[in-house]
Amino acid sequence: MKAQSSKLVLTGVISLLAIMALLADGAVRRESVTFDEMAHIGAGVSYLQKLDMRMNEEHPPLAKVLAAVPLVVRGVQADYANFSWQFSGSGMFKQYIGEWVWGHWLITRWNDPIATVFWARQPMLLLTLILGVVLFLTGSRLGNQWGGLLCLCVYATMPVMLAFGPLVLTDIAITLFVVLTLWAFAGMWQSPSRRTILFFGLSFGGALLTKFSAGLLFFCFPAFMLSLRWRPLPKQPADKAELRAWRRLRLRSLIKGIFVAALVVYAFYFVLSWNEPTDSLNVLGHNVAALFLRRMLMPPWIYLRGLAIFTFTNKPPSFILGHTYPHGIWFYFPVVFLLKSSLAFLILLVLALIVGLVARLRPARLIVIPEGMELHWRAVWVFLAVFSGACMVSRYQFSIRHFTISIALLVLMLAPLPRALSQLRSAGWPAARAGAWLTVALAIASVATAVRAYPYYLPFMNSLSGGRPAYDLVADSNLDWNQGLLEAQEFVQERGLNSVLMDAYGFSDSTVYVPEAKFWNCQEARPEDGGQMAIVSADLIRESHNCIWLFDYPHQALAGGSMYTFQLPRVIPVAGTAGGPPLPDNYRLFANQSFSGDLRLVFLNCIHDPQLLQPTWDLFTAQATQGQKQEGASKTK
Repeated sequence: MKAQSSKLVLTGVISLLAIMALLADGAVRRESVTFDEMAHIGAGVSYLQKLDMRMNEEHPPLAKVLAAVPLVVRGVQADYANFSWQFSGSGMFKQYIGEWVWGHWLITRWNDPIATVFWARQPMLLLTLILGVVLFLTGSRLGNQWGGLLCLCVYATMPVMLAFGPLVLTDIAITLFVVLTLWAFAGMWQSPSRRTILFFGLSFGGALLTKFSAGLLFFCFPAFMLSLRWRPLPKQPADKAELRAWRRLRLRSLIKGIFVAALVVYAFYFVLSWNEPTDSLNVLGHNVAALFLRRMLMPPWIYLRGLAIFTFTNKPPSFILGHTYPHGIWFYFPVVFLLKSSLAFLILLVLALIVGLVARLRPARLIVIPEGMELHWRAVWVFLAVFSGACMVSRYQFSIRHFTISIALLVLMLAPLPRALSQLRSAGWPAARAGAWLTVALAIASVATAVRAYPYYLPFMNSLSGGRPAYDLVADSNLDWNQGLLEAQEFVQERGLNSVLMDAYGFSDSTVYVPEAKFWNCQEARPEDGGQMAIVSADLIRESHNCIWLFDYPHQALAGGSMYTFQLPRVIPVAGTAGGPPLPDNYRLFANQSFSGDLRLVFLNCIHDPQLLQPTWDLFTAQATQGQKQEGASKTK
């Protein structure tokens, strides 16, 4: 019977992974290159081809390198004589504008954009599937094999994971390595050894190489240790001397594991920066010893420099439930999580909480977590609290993708549910059978939700939105990330249009996918625009622009509501009047920019002529300096 059950579970695992691969890969094949992918793909290729990390320093390299492997193997073309490459290596922060131009040329000018983006996304899809396997295996240990299968079912059909998993980003990769680090950390705490320390060090190193937010793990470790002092677990030594020795051994193991992780990060950066000029460390001198020292110090210098760029770069404002907040708001992630998760997952979380409380409060308390997994279960709770708390207090909140670590840990919270229901059924709880059937029904419902939402996972919203249009509730990559241009081109071709006004979200050239497109700002409609067809990003309706006026005219949703087409009237009403564009005082700025003018047009001009990067940089710095002077003057007054 047990062997038959195991075969059934294995069949379920294979089937769910196959479903996830088909749905996720099928969806992204219909998507154009997204906002951040433009910078990430170009940077990853340059890391491998030139062993030079000047591009996209604000994110560690691991995910980008993995995405670039199939491209480099296939012989992707890159022109390192292009001015964007030279410009990006000529000073700190310059790469932050040069990387977009470089990435755009590499993806769309020197190579076929469809094939390039497709092959770059395949390693990301593989990482997404690996995370599914990890959640199944860890879930099986925290509950039983049915608990692991439940975790995999929820994860594999989750719109957020299907949307962002195959994209060349850092979010799913960091989620994978955080889960591995959590598991390795708990295993090392349970039984310190060379093997467990090495596993922890490699996992932690992978996290640090994927995203700078992995630094939150440094808060998870002491939080876990403090939790053991607050609520000790049964297997901790009772004698004070033994307990002190027990803690010291594990603390030494943690330090060794962190050292291993640091070596991994150093080695990775050392190899990938081998050919990067060390001019930024000129202060150390120019003799042979100084040159050697500069090369040895480049890895930590690049890492810290990237961390500084990541920390001090301006982020978009938070937009949630129709309101814009200049900084983060505590309820941002809870609300966006509720809106963009399948209802089946949300109900399963409530069911798991109820069943857990019933099992805990019964006169004969049930042991829901398998013996030997208590430390791992504690780690899940602590890591979830730290990462979720950090998200909620963050000043920068603009996408559900930054909450994927917490979502994955919430998925693991479902692992004990089947085991708990089985125990409650044996103990005679009358609702246990109904709970088991409800769990099965919700698992099936999650699959149905994923199939029904295909292929529009990125703009997915559940019925908790109350029928309100998504652009009234969320923005940025919660809705449109420039992924709908292929569908926009299909619309243009079906209508036989020779020209279309395009107000797209991002720093790229829309004509790569829609040759008929003309750059447009929907808040600045002019009389000569009358009678034309316009395609506008949903993010630019309320949040990044103020273009709700367009809905007075015939319109159609594209790409699951991430873009809209509008048939403009032959005579556009005067700005500020009914049915007309807004007055300049009511304009909203893309990405809350402080730069005067349309920032997208600035980048578009640099894409068309990379030589404009230096004048653009000079203009940016001049305006920033002027702004600082004005701010200082206002404070003195």
